[in-house]
Amino acid sequence: MPALGQSARATAPVVGELEIVAELPIRPALVTVDRSNRIFATVHWFDRAEPQLIEITGRREYRPWPSADWNRGFGAGPDTYDQPLGILVDGKDRVWTVDCGIFPTLADGLPPEPNRSPRILAFDAETGENVVNVTLPLDTNPIGTYPQDIAVDDENEIVYLADIGAGVRPPGIVMVNLKAGTARRFDGHPSLEPENVNLMVEGKTLVFPDGNGGFAPARIGINPITVSADNNTVFYGPMCGLGYYALDARPLRGGASDAEVAASIRRIANKPVCDGIATDAEGNHFLTNLGENSIDRIDADGVLTRLVQDDRLIWADGVRFGPDGWLYISVNQLNRSPLFSGGGEEGVPPYYIMRVNTGTQGLIGR
Repeated sequence: MPALGQSARATAPVVGELEIVAELPIRPALVTVDRSNRIFATVHWFDRAEPQLIEITGRREYRPWPSADWNRGFGAGPDTYDQPLGILVDGKDRVWTVDCGIFPTLADGLPPEPNRSPRILAFDAETGENVVNVTLPLDTNPIGTYPQDIAVDDENEIVYLADIGAGVRPPGIVMVNLKAGTARRFDGHPSLEPENVNLMVEGKTLVFPDGNGGFAPARIGINPITVSADNNTVFYGPMCGLGYYALDARPLRGGASDAEVAASIRRIANKPVCDGIATDAEGNHFLTNLGENSIDRIDADGVLTRLVQDDRLIWADGVRFGPDGWLYISVNQLNRSPLFSGGGEEGVPPYYIMRVNTGTQGLIGR
Protein backbone atom coordinates (compact mmCIF):
# COMPACT_ATOMS: atom_id res chain seq x y z
CA MET A 1 0.00 0.00 0.00
CA PRO A 2 1.59 3.33 -0.99
CA ALA A 3 1.92 6.08 1.61
CA LEU A 4 -0.27 9.16 1.41
CA GLY A 5 0.93 11.29 -1.48
CA GLN A 6 2.56 8.31 -3.21
CA SER A 7 1.19 6.49 -6.22
CA ALA A 8 0.99 2.80 -7.05
CA ARG A 9 0.96 3.60 -10.77
CA ALA A 10 2.52 1.18 -13.24
CA THR A 11 3.44 3.90 -15.72
CA ALA A 12 5.34 7.15 -15.39
CA PRO A 13 3.22 10.15 -14.35
CA VAL A 14 2.18 12.60 -17.04
CA VAL A 15 3.66 16.09 -16.81
CA GLY A 16 0.88 18.52 -15.93
CA GLU A 17 -1.39 15.79 -14.59
CA LEU A 18 -3.28 16.99 -11.52
CA GLU A 19 -4.24 14.63 -8.68
CA ILE A 20 -6.31 15.10 -5.52
CA VAL A 21 -4.38 14.03 -2.42
CA ALA A 22 -6.83 15.19 0.26
CA GLU A 23 -10.36 16.59 0.48
CA LEU A 24 -10.84 18.65 3.63
CA PRO A 25 -13.80 20.27 5.41
CA ILE A 26 -11.51 23.09 6.62
CA ARG A 27 -9.55 25.63 4.61
CA PRO A 28 -5.83 24.75 4.26
CA ALA A 29 -3.59 27.79 3.98
CA LEU A 30 -0.14 26.61 2.89
CA VAL A 31 1.21 23.10 2.48
CA THR A 32 4.53 21.27 2.78
CA VAL A 33 5.84 17.70 2.59
CA ASP A 34 8.65 16.06 4.57
CA ARG A 35 11.24 13.55 3.39
CA SER A 36 8.93 10.64 4.33
CA ASN A 37 6.09 12.06 2.22
CA ARG A 38 4.11 13.20 5.25
CA ILE A 39 1.97 16.20 4.36
CA PHE A 40 1.47 19.19 6.65
CA ALA A 41 -0.71 22.27 6.21
CA THR A 42 -1.56 25.39 8.14
CA VAL A 43 -5.24 26.27 8.52
CA HIS A 44 -6.67 29.70 7.77
CA TRP A 45 -7.78 31.64 10.83
CA PHE A 46 -11.43 31.63 9.72
CA ASP A 47 -11.65 28.04 10.97
CA ARG A 48 -10.74 28.85 14.57
CA ALA A 49 -12.51 25.87 16.08
CA GLU A 50 -10.13 23.61 14.21
CA PRO A 51 -6.40 22.94 14.67
CA GLN A 52 -4.14 25.64 13.28
CA LEU A 53 -1.53 23.25 11.87
CA ILE A 54 -2.39 19.75 10.72
CA GLU A 55 -0.85 16.59 9.36
CA ILE A 56 -2.86 14.98 6.57
CA THR A 57 -3.38 11.35 7.60
CA GLY A 58 -5.84 10.21 4.94
CA ARG A 59 -7.79 11.43 1.98
CA ARG A 60 -10.38 12.95 4.33
CA GLU A 61 -8.49 12.72 7.61
CA TYR A 62 -6.10 14.94 9.53
CA ARG A 63 -4.75 15.45 13.03
CA PRO A 64 -3.38 18.44 14.96
CA TRP A 65 0.39 18.61 14.67
CA PRO A 66 2.71 18.23 16.46
CA SER A 67 0.17 17.86 19.27
CA ALA A 68 -3.21 18.97 20.51
CA ASP A 69 -1.45 21.17 23.09
CA TRP A 70 0.20 23.26 20.38
CA ASN A 71 -3.26 23.74 18.88
CA ARG A 72 -5.04 24.79 22.09
CA GLY A 73 -6.05 28.17 20.71
CA PHE A 74 -5.08 31.79 20.39
CA GLY A 75 -3.14 33.26 23.29
CA ALA A 76 -3.06 30.03 25.28
CA GLY A 77 0.67 30.36 25.96
CA PRO A 78 4.14 30.46 24.40
CA ASP A 79 3.91 26.81 23.36
CA THR A 80 0.75 27.22 21.32
CA TYR A 81 0.01 28.58 17.86
CA ASP A 82 -1.67 31.93 17.40
CA GLN A 83 -1.97 32.18 13.62
CA PRO A 84 0.57 30.05 11.72
CA LEU A 85 0.51 30.62 7.98
CA GLY A 86 3.70 30.18 5.93
CA ILE A 87 5.09 26.64 6.22
CA LEU A 88 7.87 24.52 4.74
CA VAL A 89 10.05 21.51 5.45
CA ASP A 90 13.75 22.21 4.94
CA GLY A 91 16.59 19.91 3.89
CA LYS A 92 17.20 18.97 7.53
CA ASP A 93 13.62 17.71 7.86
CA ARG A 94 12.46 20.54 10.10
CA VAL A 95 8.93 21.86 9.76
CA TRP A 96 9.07 25.67 9.76
CA THR A 97 6.17 28.05 10.13
CA VAL A 98 5.73 31.77 10.61
CA ASP A 99 3.10 32.53 13.24
CA CYS A 100 1.53 35.89 12.41
CA GLY A 101 0.22 36.70 15.91
CA ILE A 102 -3.20 36.85 17.57
CA PHE A 103 -6.31 37.97 15.72
CA PRO A 104 -9.56 38.03 17.72
CA THR A 105 -12.68 36.96 15.87
CA LEU A 106 -14.84 39.81 14.60
CA ALA A 107 -18.44 39.57 13.43
CA ASP A 108 -17.57 40.91 9.98
CA GLY A 109 -14.70 38.46 9.61
CA LEU A 110 -12.09 41.16 9.03
CA PRO A 111 -8.84 41.01 11.02
CA PRO A 112 -8.06 43.84 13.42
CA GLU A 113 -4.57 44.55 14.69
CA PRO A 114 -3.07 41.53 16.45
CA ASN A 115 -1.92 41.84 20.04
CA ARG A 116 1.10 39.56 20.01
CA SER A 117 4.21 39.82 17.86
CA PRO A 118 4.85 37.32 15.06
CA ARG A 119 7.14 34.35 15.68
CA ILE A 120 9.24 31.89 13.74
CA LEU A 121 8.76 28.28 14.83
CA ALA A 122 10.48 25.07 13.74
CA PHE A 123 9.86 21.46 14.72
CA ASP A 124 11.66 18.19 14.12
CA ALA A 125 9.42 16.50 11.55
CA GLU A 126 9.99 13.02 12.98
CA THR A 127 9.64 13.73 16.71
CA GLY A 128 7.57 16.93 16.73
CA GLU A 129 10.06 18.57 19.11
CA ASN A 130 10.04 22.37 18.98
CA VAL A 131 13.61 23.34 18.02
CA VAL A 132 13.17 27.04 17.14
CA ASN A 133 10.85 29.56 18.82
CA VAL A 134 11.86 33.13 18.00
CA THR A 135 9.70 36.20 18.55
CA LEU A 136 10.41 38.82 15.89
CA PRO A 137 11.73 42.12 17.26
CA LEU A 138 9.56 45.21 17.19
CA ASP A 139 12.01 47.16 15.03
CA THR A 140 11.52 44.73 12.14
CA ASN A 141 7.97 43.66 12.94
CA PRO A 142 5.89 46.10 14.96
CA ILE A 143 2.66 44.54 16.17
CA GLY A 144 0.25 44.56 13.25
CA THR A 145 2.72 43.68 10.52
CA TYR A 146 1.89 40.51 8.62
CA PRO A 147 4.79 38.18 7.69
CA GLN A 148 2.82 35.48 5.93
CA ASP A 149 5.20 33.42 3.79
CA ILE A 150 8.57 31.88 4.56
CA ALA A 151 11.73 30.69 2.83
CA VAL A 152 14.65 29.00 4.61
CA ASP A 153 18.36 28.81 3.80
CA ASP A 154 19.20 25.79 5.94
CA GLU A 155 22.90 25.94 5.03
CA ASN A 156 23.40 29.37 6.61
CA GLU A 157 20.48 29.09 9.08
CA ILE A 158 18.74 32.14 7.65
CA VAL A 159 14.98 32.65 7.38
CA TYR A 160 13.37 35.03 4.89
CA LEU A 161 9.83 36.28 5.45
CA ALA A 162 7.52 38.02 2.99
CA ASP A 163 5.73 40.68 5.05
CA ILE A 164 2.85 42.51 3.36
CA GLY A 165 3.11 45.18 6.06
CA ALA A 166 -0.65 45.49 6.60
CA GLY A 167 -0.43 49.28 6.68
CA VAL A 168 1.88 49.31 9.72
CA ARG A 169 5.10 49.19 7.68
CA PRO A 170 5.69 49.15 3.92
CA PRO A 171 5.76 45.67 2.38
CA GLY A 172 9.17 44.13 2.95
CA ILE A 173 11.49 41.17 3.33
CA VAL A 174 12.49 40.27 6.88
CA MET A 175 15.74 38.31 7.19
CA VAL A 176 16.43 36.44 10.43
CA ASN A 177 19.95 35.12 11.02
CA LEU A 178 19.46 32.36 13.56
CA LYS A 179 23.18 31.80 14.15
CA ALA A 180 23.83 35.47 14.89
CA GLY A 181 20.51 36.06 16.64
CA THR A 182 19.78 39.11 14.48
CA ALA A 183 16.92 40.29 12.29
CA ARG A 184 16.75 42.86 9.52
CA ARG A 185 13.95 44.39 7.49
CA PHE A 186 14.38 45.52 3.89
CA ASP A 187 11.49 47.62 2.61
CA GLY A 188 10.75 50.78 0.66
CA HIS A 189 11.75 49.30 -2.72
CA PRO A 190 9.28 49.46 -5.64
CA SER A 191 9.63 45.72 -6.35
CA LEU A 192 8.05 44.99 -2.97
CA GLU A 193 5.06 47.25 -3.49
CA PRO A 194 1.76 46.34 -5.19
CA GLU A 195 1.30 47.47 -8.75
CA ASN A 196 -1.93 48.98 -10.02
CA VAL A 197 -3.18 45.50 -10.89
CA ASN A 198 -6.50 44.08 -9.73
CA LEU A 199 -6.79 40.84 -7.80
CA MET A 200 -9.40 38.97 -9.84
CA VAL A 201 -10.59 35.47 -8.96
CA GLU A 202 -13.51 33.70 -10.62
CA GLY A 203 -13.98 36.83 -12.73
CA LYS A 204 -14.56 39.09 -9.71
CA THR A 205 -12.32 41.97 -8.59
CA LEU A 206 -11.65 41.52 -4.89
CA VAL A 207 -11.85 44.53 -2.59
CA PHE A 208 -10.84 45.66 0.89
CA PRO A 209 -12.39 48.35 3.11
CA ASP A 210 -10.96 51.73 2.15
CA GLY A 211 -11.12 53.23 5.64
CA ASN A 212 -13.86 55.66 4.67
CA GLY A 213 -16.83 53.34 4.86
CA GLY A 214 -16.44 52.10 1.31
CA PHE A 215 -14.35 49.57 -0.59
CA ALA A 216 -11.41 49.75 -2.96
CA PRO A 217 -9.69 47.11 -5.11
CA ALA A 218 -7.28 45.04 -3.03
CA ARG A 219 -3.63 46.02 -3.40
CA ILE A 220 -1.25 43.51 -1.81
CA GLY A 221 2.53 43.77 -2.06
CA ILE A 222 5.18 41.09 -1.64
CA ASN A 223 3.58 37.75 -0.95
CA PRO A 224 5.29 34.76 -2.63
CA ILE A 225 8.94 34.20 -1.71
CA THR A 226 11.48 31.42 -2.26
CA VAL A 227 15.24 30.88 -2.44
CA SER A 228 17.43 29.32 -5.12
CA ALA A 229 18.98 25.88 -4.81
CA ASP A 230 22.36 27.42 -3.91
CA ASN A 231 20.74 29.80 -1.38
CA ASN A 232 22.30 32.85 -3.04
CA THR A 233 19.16 34.31 -4.63
CA VAL A 234 15.83 35.29 -3.11
CA PHE A 235 12.94 35.27 -5.59
CA TYR A 236 9.73 37.17 -4.90
CA GLY A 237 6.99 39.35 -6.28
CA PRO A 238 3.97 41.35 -5.20
CA MET A 239 0.68 39.46 -5.21
CA CYS A 240 -0.97 42.36 -7.04
CA GLY A 241 1.71 42.76 -9.65
CA LEU A 242 3.11 41.31 -12.85
CA GLY A 243 6.82 41.54 -12.05
CA TYR A 244 8.97 38.67 -10.75
CA TYR A 245 12.21 39.67 -9.06
CA ALA A 246 15.57 38.24 -7.98
CA LEU A 247 17.59 39.66 -5.09
CA ASP A 248 21.20 38.67 -4.40
CA ALA A 249 21.05 37.22 -0.89
CA ARG A 250 24.76 37.69 -0.19
CA PRO A 251 24.72 41.48 0.34
CA LEU A 252 21.56 41.16 2.43
CA ARG A 253 22.91 38.50 4.75
CA GLY A 254 26.37 40.14 4.75
CA GLY A 255 25.13 43.38 6.28
CA ALA A 256 25.30 45.58 3.18
CA SER A 257 23.38 48.84 3.12
CA ASP A 258 19.83 49.01 1.82
CA ALA A 259 21.16 50.84 -1.23
CA GLU A 260 23.60 48.01 -1.98
CA VAL A 261 20.85 45.42 -1.51
CA ALA A 262 18.56 47.40 -3.81
CA ALA A 263 21.28 47.55 -6.47
CA SER A 264 21.27 43.74 -6.65
CA ILE A 265 17.56 43.46 -7.51
CA ARG A 266 16.63 42.41 -11.04
CA ARG A 267 13.25 41.96 -12.68
CA ILE A 268 13.71 38.55 -14.28
CA ALA A 269 10.29 37.71 -15.69
CA ASN A 270 6.63 38.55 -16.00
CA LYS A 271 4.26 36.66 -13.72
CA PRO A 272 0.52 36.42 -13.14
CA VAL A 273 -1.26 37.70 -10.04
CA CYS A 274 -0.22 34.89 -7.72
CA ASP A 275 0.02 33.73 -4.13
CA GLY A 276 2.56 30.88 -3.97
CA ILE A 277 5.88 30.12 -5.67
CA ALA A 278 8.20 27.10 -5.66
CA THR A 279 11.63 26.74 -7.27
CA ASP A 280 13.25 23.54 -8.52
CA ALA A 281 16.88 22.44 -8.87
CA GLU A 282 16.95 23.46 -12.54
CA GLY A 283 16.01 27.10 -12.00
CA ASN A 284 12.34 26.77 -12.93
CA HIS A 285 9.69 28.58 -10.90
CA PHE A 286 6.12 27.33 -10.43
CA LEU A 287 3.45 29.87 -9.53
CA THR A 288 -0.21 29.82 -8.59
CA ASN A 289 -2.18 31.87 -11.13
CA LEU A 290 -5.20 33.15 -9.20
CA GLY A 291 -7.05 34.66 -12.13
CA GLU A 292 -6.84 31.63 -14.40
CA ASN A 293 -7.17 28.76 -11.89
CA SER A 294 -3.83 27.42 -13.01
CA ILE A 295 -0.25 26.61 -12.11
CA ASP A 296 2.20 28.44 -14.36
CA ARG A 297 5.91 27.99 -14.94
CA ILE A 298 8.73 30.48 -15.42
CA ASP A 299 11.75 28.70 -16.88
CA ALA A 300 15.40 29.55 -16.25
CA ASP A 301 15.31 31.94 -19.22
CA GLY A 302 12.35 33.87 -17.81
CA VAL A 303 9.75 32.46 -20.21
CA LEU A 304 6.25 32.14 -18.71
CA THR A 305 4.12 29.15 -19.75
CA ARG A 306 1.14 27.19 -18.41
CA LEU A 307 1.69 23.87 -16.59
CA VAL A 308 -1.92 23.00 -15.78
CA GLN A 309 -5.31 24.71 -15.72
CA ASP A 310 -8.23 23.23 -13.83
CA ASP A 311 -11.48 24.81 -12.65
CA ARG A 312 -11.01 23.12 -9.27
CA LEU A 313 -7.95 25.30 -8.62
CA ILE A 314 -10.03 28.06 -7.01
CA TRP A 315 -7.38 30.08 -5.19
CA ALA A 316 -4.39 27.79 -5.33
CA ASP A 317 -2.64 29.27 -2.30
CA GLY A 318 0.64 27.49 -1.61
CA VAL A 319 2.98 25.23 -3.58
CA ARG A 320 5.86 23.09 -2.30
CA PHE A 321 7.89 20.24 -3.74
CA GLY A 322 7.86 16.91 -1.97
CA PRO A 323 10.67 14.33 -1.99
CA ASP A 324 8.94 12.45 -4.81
CA GLY A 325 9.37 15.31 -7.31
CA TRP A 326 5.68 16.20 -7.33
CA LEU A 327 4.52 19.74 -6.65
CA TYR A 328 1.93 19.86 -3.85
CA ILE A 329 -0.77 22.56 -3.89
CA SER A 330 -3.20 23.88 -1.27
CA VAL A 331 -6.52 24.98 -2.80
CA ASN A 332 -8.84 26.89 -0.48
CA GLN A 333 -11.35 29.20 -2.22
CA LEU A 334 -9.94 32.10 -0.20
CA ASN A 335 -11.83 34.57 -2.39
CA ARG A 336 -15.06 33.11 -0.97
CA SER A 337 -13.91 33.49 2.65
CA PRO A 338 -15.01 36.18 5.14
CA LEU A 339 -11.85 38.15 4.34
CA PHE A 340 -13.11 38.94 0.85
CA SER A 341 -16.84 38.23 0.99
CA GLY A 342 -17.70 41.04 3.39
CA GLY A 343 -18.40 38.81 6.37
CA GLY A 344 -20.21 35.70 5.11
CA GLU A 345 -18.63 32.34 4.41
CA GLU A 346 -19.24 31.45 0.77
CA GLY A 347 -16.75 28.62 0.43
CA VAL A 348 -18.04 25.20 -0.57
CA PRO A 349 -16.05 22.26 0.85
CA PRO A 350 -14.20 20.15 0.12
CA TYR A 351 -11.00 22.16 0.06
CA TYR A 352 -8.09 20.38 -1.55
CA ILE A 353 -4.53 19.34 -1.24
CA MET A 354 -3.53 18.47 -4.80
CA ARG A 355 -0.32 17.62 -6.59
CA VAL A 356 1.00 17.88 -10.12
CA ASN A 357 3.97 16.34 -11.86
CA THR A 358 6.27 19.05 -13.24
CA GLY A 359 8.68 16.83 -15.15
CA THR A 360 11.59 18.60 -13.43
CA GLN A 361 13.90 17.95 -10.50
CA GLY A 362 12.03 19.29 -7.51
CA LEU A 363 13.66 20.44 -4.29
CA ILE A 364 12.08 19.65 -0.94
CA GLY A 365 11.44 22.87 0.96
CA ARG A 366 11.33 25.01 -2.16
